[in-house]
Amino acid sequence: MNGLTAAHRTLPLGTLIRVTNLENVKSVTVTINDRGPFIRNAILDLSYAAARKLGFIEKGAARVQVEILEFGHEPDQYTVYAATYTEEENARLLKYRLSKKFEVVAIVPFETNVARFYRVRVGSYLSEERAEQVADKLTREGLEPVVMRKD
Repeated sequence: MNGLTAAHRTLPLGTLIRVTNLENVKSVTVTINDRGPFIRNAILDLSYAAARKLGFIEKGAARVQVEILEFGHEPDQYTVYAATYTEEENARLLKYRLSKKFEVVAIVPFETNVARFYRVRVGSYLSEERAEQVADKLTREGLEPVVMRKD
């Protein structure tokens, strides 16, 4: 929270990026240390400290420019998160439905300080492009999937 860090779905962990707020042209250098955001149209989830330096704590979101300064290590696999549920039964139902069309479907539980969640994950792919193809199929199933690098 207080470090200059960010979550990104596909950049390797350890990657250094410069993030510039396009409204006020303030910049900050952050390290990718987590995966996310799990919202389809968001590209980064910045720490509180980074968002404060960029001047958009009150707004919660901003249009930014991202410049890669140095790549971290390169893992070789991607996965697709099809959905996240608060009820395990809903995750099981989706897993059952997707298992008829995809070879590998798993439920990944995780806890936050708010609640326990269940993510339905599809596959493990050697390229981001292949994972995006699977995400497109899931979108046609009425879902809002996100592609994540597996670290």
